[in-house]
Amino acid sequence: METNGATGIRGVHLTKKFRSGDDELVVFADLNFEVARGEQLALIGESGAGKSTLLYMLGGLDRPSEGTIYFGHQDISNFSDTELAEFRNREIGFVWQNHSLLPEFTAMENVMMPLLIRGTRVPDAKARSLARLDEVGLQNRASHRAGELSGGEQQRVALARALVGNPSVLLADEPTGNLDFRTGEMIISLLGDLHRSHELISIYVTHNLSFATRCDRILQLEKGVLSPWTGDGVPHCGPDQQQPIMWKDGGNYV
Repeated sequence: METNGATGIRGVHLTKKFRSGDDELVVFADLNFEVARGEQLALIGESGAGKSTLLYMLGGLDRPSEGTIYFGHQDISNFSDTELAEFRNREIGFVWQNHSLLPEFTAMENVMMPLLIRGTRVPDAKARSLARLDEVGLQNRASHRAGELSGGEQQRVALARALVGNPSVLLADEPTGNLDFRTGEMIISLLGDLHRSHELISIYVTHNLSFATRCDRILQLEKGVLSPWTGDGVPHCGPDQQQPIMWKDGGNYV
């Protein structure tokens, strides 16, 4: 299987439906969008709008009910389960709100996991893992178990793990959601630095408008429709403002 993300990611007529008894829930329908190589895109919207579902599709963790996802020139929505697993391991770096580290393993061992799954030799995996830990400022914590690290350190280990395989795409789902404001700001800054240094396509699901407005583009998913965010009725939240930002029709972003 060959993939090439040089021309970015495209979603064409994407629809996602779920069965609930006799009822059919349509999360979103007929979404069309493109994310260019080197772009940072923020996905915003109220909880339950389908942002994470869309992110999982783009990363090959879920499949659309209808429509096509192109990675470069290839239709990944038609990949077999085995091909999707290989695609995820080689092309996608994931970062979650919950860092999902294995607590019984050290920081370096956690970072090594994607490479070991790929079949990389242990000495090479260690060297590459130490390089990524150094990039996020944690080489001196490589031998510490995940449970011995602070929340911000654990999220930096998760970033190192996401990038250790040199992916083309970084997908992050609420990467600052469990962090205090100051630590969250540090992670946001680090995400921007890593995006540029690794020349990534980066797509972030976030409720934090201070984070979103630093991206190249913001798309809002609301009532099954994906559209450019205009900011109508929503005040801008600068880095020194921590108060919740309200939707014009109720609910909050942060």
